[in-house]
Amino acid sequence: MARISELTKISRERELTPEETEERAALRQEYLAEIKASLKSQLDNIEIVD
Repeated sequence: MARISELTKISRERELTPEETEERAALRQEYLAEIKASLKSQLDNIEIVD
């Protein structure tokens, strides 16, 4: 997450290089996958008690 933030800050100051753009996209995909996995885990552990 820190690197994504760092790249975003850099992008506000100057245009990112193609390598930086690719890195940011890959890191964002990895971050989203982690969030989805975490959410799925939480939802899988929900038990409805009646």
